[in-house]
Amino acid sequence: MKLYIKEKVFTWGDKFTVLSASGEPRYFVEGEVFTWGKKLHVYDAYEREVAFIKQELFTWLPEYAVFTDGREIARVRKEFSFFRPRYTIDGLNWQVEGSFWEHEYRITKNGRPIVSIEKEWMTWGDCYELNIADPGDEIMALAVVLTIDCVAEQQSNN
Repeated sequence: MKLYIKEKVFTWGDKFTVLSASGEPRYFVEGEVFTWGKKLHVYDAYEREVAFIKQELFTWLPEYAVFTDGREIARVRKEFSFFRPRYTIDGLNWQVEGSFWEHEYRITKNGRPIVSIEKEWMTWGDCYELNIADPGDEIMALAVVLTIDCVAEQQSNN
């Protein structure tokens, strides 16, 4: 299953539309503008919140909690490293590898693919293709990818 994250250009706060392979809006992502730390809400096409991502404050390296149905499902932490960014995904047992700066990476579990992410070129604004292996992992894969994007954006702004 493929999803496409299209970041809107020139917006106040974060706003993303996640499209299906046929180009239909599947999810909407909205960031809170005036908060301590970054917070993202993921809504389905019926405007129901399916995931919530919250930056943990007062941590040495970036750390985010991912919630669904009001419960914390995962915690994404950037690891200390010199040459290549590394992430730990606690709670899901997922591993991340690839080039985050180029938005070309994969998330796996025990060698089994969960999602691969590739940047789409020649588009207005940034657009990323997510290829999700199991539809049952769709919401969590999307939330983790959005979280990694938050960390990469925070690091590039520093």
